[in-house]
Amino acid sequence: MIRNLAIAAAALLALGAAAAADQERPRLKGEATVSGDIVRIGDLIEHAGIVAKVPIFRAPDLGSTGTVSAASVIAAVRSHALIGLDTGDVSEVVVTRASRTIAAKDIEDRVREALSAQYALGPTQDIAVNFDRELRAVHVETTAKGGPRVAYLSYDARGGRFDVTLDLPTGAMTRGALRLSGRAAATVEVVTLARPLERGELIKSADLLLERRPRAEIGRDIVRDAGQAVGLAARNGLPAGRPLRLADLMKPELVQRNETVTLVYEVPGITLTVRGKATEGGAEGDVILVLNEQSKRTVQGVVAGPGRVTVGTGAPRLAANLPPSR
Repeated sequence: MIRNLAIAAAALLALGAAAAADQERPRLKGEATVSGDIVRIGDLIEHAGIVAKVPIFRAPDLGSTGTVSAASVIAAVRSHALIGLDTGDVSEVVVTRASRTIAAKDIEDRVREALSAQYALGPTQDIAVNFDRELRAVHVETTAKGGPRVAYLSYDARGGRFDVTLDLPTGAMTRGALRLSGRAAATVEVVTLARPLERGELIKSADLLLERRPRAEIGRDIVRDAGQAVGLAARNGLPAGRPLRLADLMKPELVQRNETVTLVYEVPGITLTVRGKATEGGAEGDVILVLNEQSKRTVQGVVAGPGRVTVGTGAPRLAANLPPSR
């Protein structure tokens, strides 16, 4: 009985030792993340022991991912006495180089801030910047401190071109340079037309867009608020995409040219109405010419409402154009 227990205990000890040995056996990883420009044995193999820090490959570029085949790893560590390397079902190792990302927007913001401060182009959000080549995020070492810093900037206000050099943190104690060029301009937000408008057409909010345009191309009478235009009418035909000016707007015409209108004659104590024909269009309050169809005379009157024109004692040429008294 005692002998059987001893045999069983020995067997358990042997199994435990075998399991422990199996756990410490070198194993090939399926994925690895490295923080430097060198891939070491311990990055790719668990339980690499004293050779874990031995370099064997170059790392991918910052922020990039690459693969290395299991066969290449085996060949690279063959001379380092890694006995019993277990590759399992891993055919290749995916290696990623860790990095800190400096977003393209952060770089662009630094350029805008420098243009605003050095060349008085207005608030940074009003500066439009177009780079000569696509601006992309920059990857730096995870140990890199700080952000991009403008070291040099030149700007031609006449042509709008700029050249800039930025210092970028690349490592714990180092910085690199990024050189960029392009065009920049101060912009303003203006109201533009979403579709063409005909003369006299009423403007609705759906007809308007807010867009940024170069400040140098915009006059003083530009419409900056859509509320200034909604409910008014186009004074002339207007194309789509054009910035809207105050001079392009007028009150909606309540009387159209050649429209039959009610002509109202007002003198103290008397109001007469006759049919007339407008010889020109007009908005409320406009003075227009109307043919009195009864007297066949043309009179001036004030547009008082849709299809309604008033002639009063203060209207020009009123005395000559009143109908004969009965």
